[in-house]
Amino acid sequence: YQQGCFAGGTVLRLAKDLAENNKGARVLVVCSEVTAVTFRGPSDTHLDSLVGQALFGDGAAALIVGSDPIPEIEKPIFEMVWTAQTIAPDSEGAIDGHLREAGLTFHLLKDVPGIVSKNIDKALVEAFQPLNISDYNSIFWIAHPGGPAILDQVEQKLGLKPEKMKATREVLSEYGNMSSACVLFILDEMRKKSTKDGLKTTGEGLEWGVLFGFGPGLT
Repeated sequence: YQQGCFAGGTVLRLAKDLAENNKGARVLVVCSEVTAVTFRGPSDTHLDSLVGQALFGDGAAALIVGSDPIPEIEKPIFEMVWTAQTIAPDSEGAIDGHLREAGLTFHLLKDVPGIVSKNIDKALVEAFQPLNISDYNSIFWIAHPGGPAILDQVEQKLGLKPEKMKATREVLSEYGNMSSACVLFILDEMRKKSTKDGLKTTGEGLEWGVLFGFGPGLT
């Protein structure tokens, strides 16, 4: 099953489970994407494929996930507290990826930005209500950059300040949509910027944050 752009979140969720349930384990997470295999000439019957070809880029990233770090040796950069996966209702066919004779093909419905923004609030409430957090400008954001239209609608839906998506937009601008690798690039971008600015945490100085990806399903 082609998980596409939400696989960056999937591997972190699985790595967290493996690390927490295997004492002393250290899990190597690698996301490597060659989206150039989807590149082909324009087609009158699939104009939507031009969107993906304009946005996609190649990239690879890796990190190590573990639990109970050894203080004298290891210095954690981020901590995962809770993970989940959900399929948005009435979203079948919104993002399709198929391996065919012509190669890997992607098709996107124009409704994808609306589907993501419509369903994101429910997912955030599930994650942050137990922490009594309802102001999403008070957390840092690692959002998969599916495209500018998706980020714009999420910002509008949640009333986010433009700077909340700064790291995400910078990665999209510099590298394109690298599918699963994007969220790892954004984590690193935020880490470097937070360290450079002398902030107290790697998440823009904030204690809590959210990382989310989305892809075929719509998942």
